[in-house]
Amino acid sequence: MKRQVAKYLLDIEAVTLRPDNPYTWSSGLKAPIYCDNRLIISHPEIRSKIADSFVALIEKHFPNVEAIAGTATAGIPHAALVADRMNLPMVYVRSKAKAHGKGKQIEGRLSAETKVVVIEDLISTGGSVLNAVEALKDGGATILGCAAIFTYELQKGKEAFTEISLNVHTLSDFNTLVDVAAEEGKISNDSISELNDWCKDPESWSNVAFK
Repeated sequence: MKRQVAKYLLDIEAVTLRPDNPYTWSSGLKAPIYCDNRLIISHPEIRSKIADSFVALIEKHFPNVEAIAGTATAGIPHAALVADRMNLPMVYVRSKAKAHGKGKQIEGRLSAETKVVVIEDLISTGGSVLNAVEALKDGGATILGCAAIFTYELQKGKEAFTEISLNVHTLSDFNTLVDVAAEEGKISNDSISELNDWCKDPESWSNVAFK
């Protein structure tokens, strides 16, 4: 599954690799890879296959799930498709509570101790997932874990999830995608080395290689 999903992401250019001309993330960090999984919703066939893959992953790793939660905004469409396929309640979690109306951070309704799986489109440092998990716990939910489309496999994110013992599973990941891209001739051997160096220490790679 991870290889097939990686191929989907590369085919629709949801993930692009550019080691020689790195992207600048919103944090200011330079990166040879950029992931925009929002593009998936514009491709009906792949969108459907991603949803099916999510269902299979959740049924395998979180069989006791009682509700699906999507992270705002990119996790929402995938959470909606998964919840529909599994005939489960769905909520979504804002990055922060609204400053007007009822001041909600969680939209939808969950009963106390409902067993929830969080759906995310992309994991980098894990901040948005951790924020959603905290809000859901504050709302009384029991968090089984998180399912995401893709992870950069950054150490910072791994450590953050380990710290709170959060069970995270993804449909694909950085190393699988690099392997598939290499097999399809989308990147050179030198690019593979650059990508792996970045993944091991993105801050140093950004500061040293591209001052």
